[in-house]
Amino acid sequence: MEREAEVGVSEVVLVGFESYVNVELDTEQNNPKAESGPDASHPALLQDEDDSGDGEEDDDSGTDHFNTEKSGTQLQRCERHGGVNPGLPDTFQTSHLLFYERFKAYQDYMLGDCKPSEVKAFTADYLEKVVEPCDWLALWSTNFFDVLVEVCDLDLKDLKACVKLVLPLQCETRGCELTEEAMKSLLEATQHRLPLQELLVVYEQSGDFDLTALALEHLRFFYTHIWRHWDEEDEDDDFDYFVRCVEPRLRLYYDILEDRVPLGLVAEYRSLLENCSHCFQKFSTLRRGLSSDSDTELDNVSMVEGLKLYDQLEAFKRKLHIIENPLLRYVLGYKGNASQQCVQSRGPRASGMKVVHVVTASCSTTQLQSLLSDRLLPLCPSEDTDIQFYRDPVSAVEACYQGDVVIVLPGIYSVSSSIFLPDSISVEGFGLPDEVVIEKKDQGDSFVESTGADVRLSNIKFIQHNAIEGIMCVRQGTLTMENCVLQCQTTGVIVRTSACLTMNRCDLYGSKGAGLEIYPGSVCSLVGNGIHHCKDGILIKDFANELDVMPSITMENNVIHNNEGYGVILVKSNNGEPHGAHQDRGDGPSGPTAEDQQKEGVTAPTDPTSSSSADVQPESAESSGGADCDTAAASGSKWRFIRQLSRNKETSCSRAVQDLMDHQIFVSIQGNQFRRNGMGDLGTFFY
Repeated sequence: MEREAEVGVSEVVLVGFESYVNVELDTEQNNPKAESGPDASHPALLQDEDDSGDGEEDDDSGTDHFNTEKSGTQLQRCERHGGVNPGLPDTFQTSHLLFYERFKAYQDYMLGDCKPSEVKAFTADYLEKVVEPCDWLALWSTNFFDVLVEVCDLDLKDLKACVKLVLPLQCETRGCELTEEAMKSLLEATQHRLPLQELLVVYEQSGDFDLTALALEHLRFFYTHIWRHWDEEDEDDDFDYFVRCVEPRLRLYYDILEDRVPLGLVAEYRSLLENCSHCFQKFSTLRRGLSSDSDTELDNVSMVEGLKLYDQLEAFKRKLHIIENPLLRYVLGYKGNASQQCVQSRGPRASGMKVVHVVTASCSTTQLQSLLSDRLLPLCPSEDTDIQFYRDPVSAVEACYQGDVVIVLPGIYSVSSSIFLPDSISVEGFGLPDEVVIEKKDQGDSFVESTGADVRLSNIKFIQHNAIEGIMCVRQGTLTMENCVLQCQTTGVIVRTSACLTMNRCDLYGSKGAGLEIYPGSVCSLVGNGIHHCKDGILIKDFANELDVMPSITMENNVIHNNEGYGVILVKSNNGEPHGAHQDRGDGPSGPTAEDQQKEGVTAPTDPTSSSSADVQPESAESSGGADCDTAAASGSKWRFIRQLSRNKETSCSRAVQDLMDHQIFVSIQGNQFRRNGMGDLGTFFY
């Protein structure tokens, strides 16, 4: 799989399965950053836990990083096999480090509290203290070959090593042929200086090169998965690079690796990375080709083109930041993945016959008589209706055509795949919701996907386990739910752009995200529902995109209570707000610092007491005048772009509001009750 390939080494076998580290990390504690001296020379992630309490106080220095009673290496061997040259030596296995091992190394030893412009200098200083200066063997590993070299010296200023070829030539090629003379010529072309991240330290049992192998792994991982070429482009360089960029990207990497991010969002993120990199290359090339003193027509045209590229680049960076930040990740919508898009509507049957699909593992005579009298006979008044029986609801739904009805008898039905509803059908439980239970245990992107023009669900309890995206997603069409219970685990019900949801007398709880996510351009009618014990009750997304249409929401007689965050929260971008609106508020600072938001999330001082629906005015965001000033400065000095604070680095915060209910997105709102919501009943989240 692609995810496994990102952190694996091709054609390798791990020899030895003992863990060589024992790490405990308290993420809420800010440890002092090591700067110099022997305490900073070894990563704390290598420290033996048994040594932490011996003798003096535990200073987390990592100087006693291995148990001195053990001799030799504490790292695993990465054994090569199946190659053209079986004699090529093995290397250290370092690519399967845990999240906290990398987190500790980057935070305390490699990067500390450096700024983006200081990353290379901090990295070089770290490598100088850890990496052996010379006389060690390594494999120069590229996409086309692996060749054995000996390191003679280090050029840490450029993060390179001076090497010489080990003779006789020992190499393994992939799709090419290399001779000793060709390899010597290649090394001469590079002046025998190779990037350190392309070197894999040859395995030795002595343990003398363990720290060198780990340091190169941290370097390689950082420049492959964390660093972006545009990171040091911001004029505002005064921020903690680890907090703002490294930690969220590292968390996202492991969330993707461990299947905690929907596949569609992963595809969106990779596409954004590729587009942003391409845009940055074009922008940099154009910028280098222009003179700040020139006043030619060609330069003026190129400057306009460059400004457009700059705006595109900032837009890409902002979207990347939304996905990378765990607090904002679910703000950005994305299209369904291939499996969701391939489920097409079957339409009506050619014969015109309607079918009633009955789902039951077994039923009593009394149940069957009640089913016939109460539902089947009213649904089948003529002979042109067929009745079919199934043991699970997925099979029944997959056999449906437009206009069919699925009746689920009491029982607990465990399903292993997602339920797709591409046709206009009705799925109803024959009994109370707690008696008709459908639960999904296997991992997957979503539980129920509705794309039909008129889908109806009633009297069913859905229990979600291990789904990544949400318990129910209305991607398009109309979904009507009545008297249903939704026991969520991740996100609750998602209503995508242009979709319509009618939700009456339902009970929704347990979501680790929002109980209900409403996207721009959707239509929602919520009457008589209970939404409780979620992170947020209802999350409404109002993106700053001129092509987006605001959602249309009806809320009547709902009870929204005991949610961790807000009862109803409106997500907005800072970009599209009126200039100077924030200055009129006079309520002090808009929110916590960027570092606090990355670490602790967003805050808002509200009284979490119960309330009812109130009339209000929409909340205004911060001024966008800084971006206008930067554009004007860029135009005045031709191509001397004043690199403003990137929009994707702006402070994100939430604020309680008293007037959200009068927002134009609400068509009708009355009789709702809000009780014991942790951060307040109504709020606006700015990102």
